Amino acid sequence: MKTSALFSLAAPSRFYRASDRLVPWLWVAAALLAAAGLALGLLFAPADAQQGDAYRIIFIHVPAAWMSMVVYLAMAAWAAVGWVLNARMAAMLARALAPTGVVFTLIALATGAAWGKPAWGAWWVWDARLTSELILLFLYLGYLALVEAIDDVQRADRAGALVAVIGAVNVPVIYFSVRWWNTLHQGASVSLSAAPKLASPMLVAMLLMTCAFWAYAFAVVLTRAGAIVLERERGTEWVGRLGPAAAEPVA
Repeated sequence: MKTSALFSLAAPSRFYRASDRLVPWLWVAAALLAAAGLALGLLFAPADAQQGDAYRIIFIHVPAAWMSMVVYLAMAAWAAVGWVLNARMAAMLARALAPTGVVFTLIALATGAAWGKPAWGAWWVWDARLTSELILLFLYLGYLALVEAIDDVQRADRAGALVAVIGAVNVPVIYFSVRWWNTLHQGASVSLSAAPKLASPMLVAMLLMTCAFWAYAFAVVLTRAGAIVLERERGTEWVGRLGPAAAEPVA
């Protein structure tokens, strides 16, 4: 895609039309990738030598934890772009990303607790990585509470951007916590700087699930962003041309 075409998506009307065409394909990709990843991870990947079958929760837990951090960084980046450049579409994308980040963080925390019970003998420990991941959830919720509490959209976007950008400091803390502190949480099994510590079927299953989560994230964020666009652009000519249903307020 040419640079000019990418910049053209900054216009809410063009973004809405492009995302509306893309979303169904993303849902299909998410479903197919998740089915393949779960089948490989649950049915064909070998049991772990130490944890047995209990380790299989990593096929949900690890991709969700990765996505919780990636989505936050994307939210902070788009919020910053919207703040600095006064770009409406960037601010709307930041708002659309936040609920998806909450979902991934909750999944990571819940599956981490389910994994921690057989591994550590406790549902929760105040481990550096678990604690910083919990802080990430509070940052997401704080951002959402703040932008919803301010009636003026532009003021809400600026205030939310400040919180999002400051909170981004927590993401490297999550990622490097197992290196910086002596924690119960195991180190990374997949790293760009070292060979994977997983058997090939385990690694492929995890990568398939990660791709499924990416496709899901794009699908749901673009769907939510489209709803936000319709809400903010209600009354404009292009929304009116979409029909009465699109021009109605979004619940």
